[in-house]
Amino acid sequence: MATSINAFLNEAGAEVLKSERAPEFLLPTLIMPVAFYTLFAVVLPGGSEQAAYLLATFGVFTVMGPAIFGFGVAVAAEREKGWLDLKRVAPAPAGSYIGAKLVATLIFAGIALAMLYAIDGFVAGVELPRTTWLALLGVHLLAAIQFALLGMTLGFLMNSNGAIAVSNIVFLALSALGGLWIPIFVFPEIMQTIAKALPSYHLGVLALGVSGAPGEHDTLGSLAAISAMTLGLAVLTVFAWSRQKS
Repeated sequence: MATSINAFLNEAGAEVLKSERAPEFLLPTLIMPVAFYTLFAVVLPGGSEQAAYLLATFGVFTVMGPAIFGFGVAVAAEREKGWLDLKRVAPAPAGSYIGAKLVATLIFAGIALAMLYAIDGFVAGVELPRTTWLALLGVHLLAAIQFALLGMTLGFLMNSNGAIAVSNIVFLALSALGGLWIPIFVFPEIMQTIAKALPSYHLGVLALGVSGAPGEHDTLGSLAAISAMTLGLAVLTVFAWSRQKS
């Protein structure tokens, strides 16, 4: 048991160290969401009035980068280089590869969220009860797991070039169409319908419900939708992983 835990911790440490040494991963995934939030909630006129609302939705946007790119692009590149074959024959605990990547994703998502929350509390002037901050953190980290499943599936099914292209498209589409930047009520009706079929929209609704931001939020409906989508993504991920063994 101790050997298995040691192997897992070493794998997780290597993942964190590898990501730390990749500025092309850190800059867009950690800095860009925080910069966007600062622009919309602090710099632009009237932004401070929407800061609490934007905190909920931009928190979901913030964790998408580490989750989708940390899994999608990284897994595709490692699979292409034959590292997954080596991992399967290495004397390491089953699932340590995926578990280590998930730990690294949650660590970097947590760092990005800490930066976002600090700007929200100290610069935008939003005040929330401590329990609300903790609940919001829980929803945002839940979002990271949801998008990690999506990124993992892309990484297992595509080569590195395809994963880069598709991950970028998925990242931007889920952000824009899911109402994470702009509330969907300003969208045309057809785009509102599309938004309600996306996990980013429902995770944003859950975050808004937890934060107490103004607006009509079908929290229970979104929770049911996210549960179904997570189950579907988990099945798809297992299918994609099973293809690597054949």
